[in-house]
Amino acid sequence: MKSSTLLFLKHLAQNNNREWFMENKSRYTEAQEDVIHFVQELIEETSVFDEETGRLDARKAIFRIYRDVRFSADKSPYKTNFGASLGMGKSGRVSGYYLHIEPGKSFLAGGVYRPEPAVLKEIRKEISNNGTEFLSILNSGKFRNNFRGLSVEGKLQRVPAGFEKDDPMAEYLKLKNFNVSLPVSDEELLNPGAAKKFAEIFRSIKPMNDFLESPFR
Repeated sequence: MKSSTLLFLKHLAQNNNREWFMENKSRYTEAQEDVIHFVQELIEETSVFDEETGRLDARKAIFRIYRDVRFSADKSPYKTNFGASLGMGKSGRVSGYYLHIEPGKSFLAGGVYRPEPAVLKEIRKEISNNGTEFLSILNSGKFRNNFRGLSVEGKLQRVPAGFEKDDPMAEYLKLKNFNVSLPVSDEELLNPGAAKKFAEIFRSIKPMNDFLESPFR
């Protein structure tokens, strides 16, 4: 990835208005193409161990930079990051991988994020019925080399209806998301071998994704 892409995002954060953006549209286009190229490389590297990822289109994987401000107090018209989803609701997949590009705040993520209620219920059933298998995935060496646990964003105070309060997997059943994330530095992002390295991190997530996806196959 080019340093000019991060520089564009840095300048956009300082000038988040339509006039500046239109004056710098060519810089945006160049940055966008750079991200598409990087994501395509990441898709190819990830498809080595996850064949379904290879069917993704890099251009469609990248989120729009334009913000939906209709229901937001923040009326800034543009996102100050590039995001790309490899799976995670795209191409019929529940689980997947995510790349967030933002100067000083970039990260990699994977798993299932904000699933629909019916999907969430099936995942919880799978965890309740196969808790030992799920824990073995989360405690595996490759996984723990990169991650220390699942996100607790939105975690419930009580075990959800339909599950026993004393279920051995109770704490996991309270989760609303089943995802992990890992910060990456600007230096790591700009490294020529970044796509290959990031794909290896995604590889460590795949067993968890396979487990979370299993009720829907």
